[in-house]
Amino acid sequence: MLAHALFAPPYMHIPDGFLSLLVSVVLWLLAIILVSIALWQAEKELGPMQVPLMGVLAAVIFAGQMLNFQVAGGTSGHLMGAALATIFLGPWSAILVMTAVVATQALLFQDGGLLALGANIFNMGIVGVAVSYAVYWSVMKLARGRSWGVFVSAALGAWLSIVVASLACAIQLSLSGTSPANVSIPTMGGIHMIIGLGEALITVGAVAFVYAVRRDLLHLGQAQPVGGRVVLVGGLIIAGLLVLLSPLASAYPDGLEWVAETTQPAFIGQAADAPYSIIPDYVFPGIPNEALATVAAGLMGVIIVFTVAVALAYVRRSRRLPVSRDA
Repeated sequence: MLAHALFAPPYMHIPDGFLSLLVSVVLWLLAIILVSIALWQAEKELGPMQVPLMGVLAAVIFAGQMLNFQVAGGTSGHLMGAALATIFLGPWSAILVMTAVVATQALLFQDGGLLALGANIFNMGIVGVAVSYAVYWSVMKLARGRSWGVFVSAALGAWLSIVVASLACAIQLSLSGTSPANVSIPTMGGIHMIIGLGEALITVGAVAFVYAVRRDLLHLGQAQPVGGRVVLVGGLIIAGLLVLLSPLASAYPDGLEWVAETTQPAFIGQAADAPYSIIPDYVFPGIPNEALATVAAGLMGVIIVFTVAVALAYVRRSRRLPVSRDA
């Protein structure tokens, strides 16, 4: 049990039991509608470069979310990745990437509830992307092409995406009767203001790397030409390194768990177990060594989200390619 506590990353997304049935169903409907629109609109953003890039970003975000980092007060945070996906792909493709990641985590790794999956997609994949897009576009417009605008917009967009997504979650908890608004909103917002600093640093670091090797990829939402092998290979290497480091993830509770445990002890007891178990807690079954089991689970997850994201990109882009006909 001790080894499991050390090596298994903590739960990161809303489990079943935290949200009421009505709130869960409404968020499922909103998620379905908005992801469907993203599927329709994403083809406008997809050039030859974006097809593999969607897969690479999905892999990096999945692996990054496994590696919780410690923050103040015995709490941990993890990469959300909405800002990264939005900056490099545009908002519609970013929604698809985040949906692929969050759905894989829930369906395969039992991270986040099935009934709450719509809420997790909505918060991280839609609210997070919308905030990132609005901030990045606004700051870049104010910067008028100056280089500082790229980094300021990335940092601010990443930080706000975490904070606003956490506030959306707090409101949902309040509407569900799980936690009163005067408790959930200030505590969720406060702790995620700190966690968001880590998101901002990670995002700025990734943007700085791409700015140095393929600056054209930062043209938000514009299809890019073929190329950028350094970015693609570098991204896959980073995803692999993050998976290898995942056994070192902080065992401290993440922001949602911390709020549940510190503000209302009965709150955390409402979490419902998944109706089935495939690779729970990111520990691959049948491997006795917990660290190796976590790495194996992470590698499988990286392969799956990469494949799903590339498949989505390929299908959407193929719709806009001209069909050649023999005369």
